[in-house]
Amino acid sequence: MFKLRELEKKDMPIVNSWRNKPELISMLGAPFRYINPDVDEKWFESYMANRSTTVRCAIVSEHNDTILGLVSITSINQLNQSGTLHIMIGERDNRGKGMGYYAVSEMIKHAFFNLNLHRIELDVLATNIVAQKLYEKCGFVKEGIRRKAVYKNGAFVDMYIYAILREEFGDESK
Repeated sequence: MFKLRELEKKDMPIVNSWRNKPELISMLGAPFRYINPDVDEKWFESYMANRSTTVRCAIVSEHNDTILGLVSITSINQLNQSGTLHIMIGERDNRGKGMGYYAVSEMIKHAFFNLNLHRIELDVLATNIVAQKLYEKCGFVKEGIRRKAVYKNGAFVDMYIYAILREEFGDESK
């Protein structure tokens, strides 16, 4: 139904359109800011120059190569065998269809069995219940709270810290 492929330069116009949607950014830890296409081109170039510490994948349909979402492992630390997960499903109509579960599960497998990571962590807004349920379904454990850590829509919001360890991941298939 879905597949992952490495993010490509051709995806940047769509990614840029998502990063300029206040509704989408309101569900993420990052602040909303207007981002012009040149900024995202430089962001992509920075990714390409730092592929040893970051993996960025487009989520696409098996039948169409157009990007539907973005899932990443960033801040890869080989000594500590850890990284940070991020996901964004661009269009509201594509949410709630299993795409997030597929992408997170596949990225966890990739991180544990190909990148030799031991721990994957993430931060999620306390107000983003849908994302919390997704992460818990994928095996992430809530480890803590960063109280009033981000300013979103005129108020400070807590961030929950989640993580999964390789030995906690149920899918041993590679």
